[in-house]
Amino acid sequence: MATIEAVGATAPVNGVTLAFDDTGGDGPVVMLSHGFLMDRTMFDDQVAALRDGYRVITWDERGFGETVYDERPFTYWDSARDCLALMEHLGIERAVLGGMSQGGFIALRASLLDPDRVRGLILLSTQAGPEDADVIPIYQGMIDAWIEDGPSLAACEVSAGLILGDPDLSAAWSAIWMERPPESIRHPGQALVGREGIEHRLSEIAAPALVVHGTADVSISLDKAQRMADGLVGCAGVLAVEGGTHAANLTHPRQVNEAILAFLAGLPD
Repeated sequence: MATIEAVGATAPVNGVTLAFDDTGGDGPVVMLSHGFLMDRTMFDDQVAALRDGYRVITWDERGFGETVYDERPFTYWDSARDCLALMEHLGIERAVLGGMSQGGFIALRASLLDPDRVRGLILLSTQAGPEDADVIPIYQGMIDAWIEDGPSLAACEVSAGLILGDPDLSAAWSAIWMERPPESIRHPGQALVGREGIEHRLSEIAAPALVVHGTADVSISLDKAQRMADGLVGCAGVLAVEGGTHAANLTHPRQVNEAILAFLAGLPD
């Protein structure tokens, strides 16, 4: 199996310069999309576990990591088109699309936009509904304060608690967030709180789907993952990671990686 290694590469697509890593062998393609506030490095453990048997692509979405965009408003449909355009740029006809939280919003929408190009779905700590109405003002307030005052240590600790729930991981990611320009969160934040629900369209997605969710996820409740799984015709149910936080792939990588590898091994050619 030939080895592919394009780390820190860029692709000009859709008026955006996407930063991505393309690693692993020339086996089936797995493309992973990160969560809100995160970047492609959040999947380092998954890349390490998959790269011997799969070609793994991780990328930075608009507003995060090293990707450069026009700083205009966008939706997760735009991000889904970015994902599909990156596949096109790399000459990839079909891939398993995976995503954590926000990345799952993107993977689901890419499946609706171009189902023939989606071999399967890996949906980590995500859902298909809109943001809860009672949570939107809280999140909007956090976003506004982040933009106005900068990502303070206190704000980062709150965000890290919602996403990570692990002191070491929280400290590491907080340090990354505090280096980012405060304004960079504006449009990604609006995409997050303003997204529409797509639960009514889940039956249109026929691809096999793996749904993994941490039992200690305080950002998206397990019942929302269950509703999503129930709506996907190719999903056998939710794999619950005991004690897993919103970023269960970071806090419980072994369990998540085992589930992903088993799912990929069982996919039809």
